[in-house]
Amino acid sequence: KPYDKWVNQHRIKLRNLPGPFQEPKFVPSDHIEKLKIANGYTVEDVEKIVYPMALDGKEPIGSMGLEVPLAGLSKFPQHPANYLKQIFAQVSNPPIDPIRERLVMSLFTRLGEGKNILAEDSMHCHQVHITRPVLRPSTFQKVLELDKQGFTHKVVQTVFAKDEKLETALDRISLEAEELVRSGANILILSDRITSEDKLPIPSLLALGAIQHHLINKKLRASTSLVVHAADVIEVHHFATLIGYGASAVMPYLVFSDLKKLAEEKDLEFEKISNNYVEAVGKGLLKIMSKMGISTLQSYQAAQIFEAVGLSSEVIDKCFTGTTSRIEGNTFAHFEEDIRDNHERAFGQGARLKHGGVYSWRRGQEQHLIDPETIHLLQKATSLNDYVLYKKYAARLNNPKDKLVNLRHLLEFKKGKPIPLKDVEPVEKILKRFATGAMSFGSISFEAHTTLAIAMNRIGGKSNSGEGGEDEIRYKPLENGDRQVSRIKQVASGRFGVTSHYLNNADEIQIKIAQGAKPGEGGQLPGHKVDKWIAKVRMSTPGVDLISPPPHHDIYSIEDLSQLIFDLKNANPNARVNVKLVSETGVGTIAAGVAKGFADAILVSGADGGTGASPLSSIRHAGLPWEMGLSEAQQTLVMNRLRSRVVLQSDGKMMTGRDIAVATLLGAEEWG
Repeated sequence: KPYDKWVNQHRIKLRNLPGPFQEPKFVPSDHIEKLKIANGYTVEDVEKIVYPMALDGKEPIGSMGLEVPLAGLSKFPQHPANYLKQIFAQVSNPPIDPIRERLVMSLFTRLGEGKNILAEDSMHCHQVHITRPVLRPSTFQKVLELDKQGFTHKVVQTVFAKDEKLETALDRISLEAEELVRSGANILILSDRITSEDKLPIPSLLALGAIQHHLINKKLRASTSLVVHAADVIEVHHFATLIGYGASAVMPYLVFSDLKKLAEEKDLEFEKISNNYVEAVGKGLLKIMSKMGISTLQSYQAAQIFEAVGLSSEVIDKCFTGTTSRIEGNTFAHFEEDIRDNHERAFGQGARLKHGGVYSWRRGQEQHLIDPETIHLLQKATSLNDYVLYKKYAARLNNPKDKLVNLRHLLEFKKGKPIPLKDVEPVEKILKRFATGAMSFGSISFEAHTTLAIAMNRIGGKSNSGEGGEDEIRYKPLENGDRQVSRIKQVASGRFGVTSHYLNNADEIQIKIAQGAKPGEGGQLPGHKVDKWIAKVRMSTPGVDLISPPPHHDIYSIEDLSQLIFDLKNANPNARVNVKLVSETGVGTIAAGVAKGFADAILVSGADGGTGASPLSSIRHAGLPWEMGLSEAQQTLVMNRLRSRVVLQSDGKMMTGRDIAVATLLGAEEWG
């Protein structure tokens, strides 16, 4: 077939089309705030996410993990995307390095009907090609004018009336979409633009998911493309979930209207800041795709590479069919209640945006495990060696009536018959099972790093070097007998500072496959922190950014990992070899492979505990709590008769004795 001729004749590139012939429409300035409140925006969403992306052209970075409640446990309204956790590749089918492999990464998307591939003709090529899935106001206006190019677009109004139920509205718009596709619409635009005092917005992700699966069930999905035109799309994860559940393109009209207002108020160039925002979203999408080893947006689209935590079966079945969901939670009634609360506030008198309090603690906002009083009690209890104060600290973290934050707060211990304390394993033996989190020399100061090592060596535990190497001066004992050496040496994808000498001064060598702060991504140390000392330890150049690749470039299978384990055991026959994984669905299968690769220990890390610098969307939306990954690894290893071969560890915001007890009951023998 003359494919090149067909492509040249029928393919339409949106960027090459003339126009738009009408001015794009923006939300009036006096209506922007109301729509923000109605769609659940917070001050943090605007000031910590949208504006930094628009001004800097990249996603904002955070660190120190996250200690706010899971979406299903929060007392505040949550975006549906917050219940969906990004899945990432570990060991087999490893993540892609999106920086070094940029040539093979693509955000290209297309609009139009997908024809039957078994009946090829030239009209297969009659599609609109778009460079990236985030539509700016001008490009969205071009989409509306595609009817001149032989396409038919129709709008599905994703709103519902005050006297209508959310679930009923989802059924209604699904049937409407079906009728429009049957009548010949090959581009469907799902828009909540007519939100008003009488019309409530349907969350864009729920609307898209319901229509996507309804059209699949009716065998009509390939006949049209879905474009989301919504106000509740703010951050990179929102775009990822919409595309992951079937959208070809997304137009976040409220964000662009707000940026236009910002440009007018601050005398900025709207084109520049809107392009920056689109660029930041694009980079974020590439990073999320690369976590799964996916290089093209077309492979990511509708692939549903997420796990739901805290959504009811009715929501999963209607909107996210086929998505892994092991823990029930919010129903349509819960979402409807939140929508009505937000809408009532938005169109009431004197409404203002809530702060949010997710990324920084604020009184009266989202609760945090670590708040000012918790910090005060912990520091005072440890500095005074006051067990009574420690118990107050622990009570604040353990009492689920006050703080439902983690899954472990929903668990209660079975009451048994107490045994005498003298019959319990002594403290000295228990302390040997403790390890510190892996924090590199370079991320924290030399003083902090060595203090942790000395403390752990004194009590018989282990400190972890992190991936930044270790200065040789720490291998010699101090005059008072203290040892500054980290007993666990980490081998990460960047191999910074990894030498034979480094490996031989270890009691344990840890292969870091993933880290809790940003599973599926590599570490990053900005150049301004890489002084001569850090560069010497890492064997690099001062002032140059040090970015670890997401994959180990010598590990593309369990067999490759087994080879590295073998090599490390030959480098130091006396050291235990540990493999660090991060909690996600399927981590048990990976743990079984690691055990068969002759690792001595497996660490299942929780997603909320990582200290490393990471994009905010990764900190909040990638990986699962350690409770889920640890229990899965334990059960899978037992079922495959592998549990006796390995020591099982876990870590991730373990802060009290109760946390350790829960982890132990779920299978952990050691804890970070």
